[in-house]
Amino acid sequence: MTPEIIGGLSHLPSAASLTAWSCLAPALAPDDSAVAFVSDRDGSPRVWIQPVGEDAEAWVVDTGPQPAVDVSWAPTGARLAVLLAPGGGEHTQVWTVRPHGGDLRLLSAPAGGSAALVRWTGRGEEVLVAETSAAGHTHAVLADAATGGRQVIATGRLLWPAAISRDHATMLLRRGPRGRRHMYVATLVAEALGAHPPSGERPLLPGLPGSTDAGALSPDGRTAYVVSDAGRDRAALLAVRQGADAVVLAERPDAELDRFALSADGRRALLVWNEHGRSGLDVLELETEQPRPLPPPPADVVTSARISWDGTLAVLAAESPGDPSHVLLCDLDRGGYRRVAGAGRLATAAGAELVRFPARDGLVLAAWLYRPPHVLGPAPFLVFLHGGPEDQERPTFNPLYQNLLAAGIGVLAPNVRGSGGYGRAFRQADDRELRFRAVDDVADCVAGLVRTGAAARDRIACMGWSYGGYLTLAALVTHPGLFRAGVTVSGIADFETFYARSEPWIAAAAISEYGHPETDRDLLRALSPLRAFDRLAAPLLVVHGAHDTNVPLYEAEQVVDAATARGVPCDHLFFEDEGHEIRRIGNRISFVTKVVDWLTNRLHIHGAG
Repeated sequence: MTPEIIGGLSHLPSAASLTAWSCLAPALAPDDSAVAFVSDRDGSPRVWIQPVGEDAEAWVVDTGPQPAVDVSWAPTGARLAVLLAPGGGEHTQVWTVRPHGGDLRLLSAPAGGSAALVRWTGRGEEVLVAETSAAGHTHAVLADAATGGRQVIATGRLLWPAAISRDHATMLLRRGPRGRRHMYVATLVAEALGAHPPSGERPLLPGLPGSTDAGALSPDGRTAYVVSDAGRDRAALLAVRQGADAVVLAERPDAELDRFALSADGRRALLVWNEHGRSGLDVLELETEQPRPLPPPPADVVTSARISWDGTLAVLAAESPGDPSHVLLCDLDRGGYRRVAGAGRLATAAGAELVRFPARDGLVLAAWLYRPPHVLGPAPFLVFLHGGPEDQERPTFNPLYQNLLAAGIGVLAPNVRGSGGYGRAFRQADDRELRFRAVDDVADCVAGLVRTGAAARDRIACMGWSYGGYLTLAALVTHPGLFRAGVTVSGIADFETFYARSEPWIAAAAISEYGHPETDRDLLRALSPLRAFDRLAAPLLVVHGAHDTNVPLYEAEQVVDAATARGVPCDHLFFEDEGHEIRRIGNRISFVTKVVDWLTNRLHIHGAG
């Protein structure tokens, strides 16, 4: 049955969503007078500064032609640290620049590797940087933005420097693969800097299963604050004081701690909770250890949170399905929010509905349902699968969804087992041999969607990005009659070639998820969709960035060649100036337009206008 579209769908803001600009990674100036953030408002992500005063105009900071990813303000206010992504790829570099432009200096760009901006240390203009080499070793580096001086303070594989005390005597080091990370506190002695491991390194939560992903230190370095699910199912905020056991400062049975920010004086922390995909905020006064809830933010999801230097304000990046990522200031004392930068809400944009379906083994799966308006009867649908796999589908701004809905195609975006946000047991429920169950979850979500009456059973396509691209291919070959079409974006096709060609640290971190490339060879072959392409029946669109070093372009090329050899209709869209993500607005327009047109033709949509 072909759905009937009543009155057309042109009222949806599909065209506006393609060019709507976003604001990411906001950081307050030390005196709270301005906010620096990354925005693509002129077509490519660059650093902008918005004064906080009324009617003040923003300006762009010239850091060259390469896309910006992150920005942070030095405690002196005299410099910005900026993370740039040459070619749109993953070999990122750390630079420093004056807030009004000028004095642009390269701080970190390891040959063949990538650099990451961790944080300013609070002492002078020294910044903590993580440098990962082409061979997969990570170095924790103290870089002086004023003099260009460098000091390596730790090194190792699967290492991340999470924090350093203001006196540079103590640091937090995270070690381990995805989903099984552990935090260590290390004493940095001047004569032992750069030692591996650093002097006096000890685990913060020894012997507890789980993962500790983020941490901060009190100004004197005597207390470590960490976000961890070690010894529990849902991530909580724990404090580990020198010579004492861990203390739980904030924990909820119905939500995971998504992120937190510590004020420079160590007096308070901002907690951002993941409440079934939406965000809730608390302020925690660390002297009393009593959390205080803030009013709900005027957006569904907070993706970034930083506290001002004096601890009175927080600056947030937040978004909703109809509201691109924008900058909010939150008064931590009174609880009010003020929007200071962003493109504005899109009128009449379609929202998301939280639904749940049972998997065949009884596990409950959550999903976000976007219904095409003004469609009578079951509609064509796209099942969209997120990356990770430990990422989470949340009600955020997605121009692809808005344009699909305008074309009369609904979207179901599920969180199959392995997704984040639902506790450690759910996140690890797809590890290794259990991944076959995640593939079946995709089919079970389709069955649940059809039962709702929203979807036309013979008009369903599947699409995913990164790990979701892999899962799309796996679902297409495991359940070959289920989907009318498939779209894979930056997805793994064969684990043997992925492990051989990906960044060494990416491959090493993936072993706990998928298996070891040598000792688990048979499992990885069974999990690889490319090795079952004799079962591929659905037409396929393959999208990839030429500079992708996380999942190299070779994965996409293999898919195109194999599908074509089988006589399966296969189209592709390769971006020569992008990596694992699509960062430029022009490429976003090309991508969304291509996907919508291709799915419209494959799902035989009629009557959209």
